[in-house]
Amino acid sequence: MDLKGIIAIAGKPGLYKVAAQGRANIIVQSLENDKKFPAFASDKISALDDISIYTYEKDVPLVEVYTLLAEKENFGKSIDHKEEPKKLRAYLVTFLPDYDAERVYDTDVKKLFQWYNLLVEKGLISKEKAAEAKKIKEEAEARLADEQAKAAEKPVAKKSAPAAEKAGQAEKKPAKEKAAAKEKKAETPKASAAKKTTDKPAKPAQTKEGKTTKKGA
Repeated sequence: MDLKGIIAIAGKPGLYKVAAQGRANIIVQSLENDKKFPAFASDKISALDDISIYTYEKDVPLVEVYTLLAEKENFGKSIDHKEEPKKLRAYLVTFLPDYDAERVYDTDVKKLFQWYNLLVEKGLISKEKAAEAKKIKEEAEARLADEQAKAAEKPVAKKSAPAAEKAGQAEKKPAKEKAAAKEKKAETPKASAAKKTTDKPAKPAQTKEGKTTKKGA
């Protein structure tokens, strides 16, 4: 069941489908009489596939509620929306027993059955539509499961053995070169400073007589 493109407009009875998109508005077409007119941003527009029904546990999308009702009615029309609210609520319980009676108003229940019967009348709710929607859903789920299975089987990329060895050698090389340079430096003797000799040629010494003699002679 696909309700995309089907909308309700506050203050206007029935349902509509989007016929065209304008710059500042949309052109809608009535499902009841096919009349077209513009709808503006100021209009309170609700898409049926965005509407949910309150229950005590969660909000149930309208499309799921209509699926339950359609299966109950064998995809035919349901109770007339003009029946008394009490009778409509009693019927609602037969296929949605946990709906929140306090938050779902009489007007909501009335619209629920009114819209359903209109959608059935226009062929938008039928066995064929339900089968088509089910097939599309199953195909989408199958594709998703297949993609997840392929992703799980995909091996993690690893470095090849030669590449890993090469990378390891590249990492070790700087350390080896550094150690070799250190050893070479330790083996090279330090240059010793040349000692200055203190032995100098003896100067001749003068005697009192003015003669020179060699020192130590």
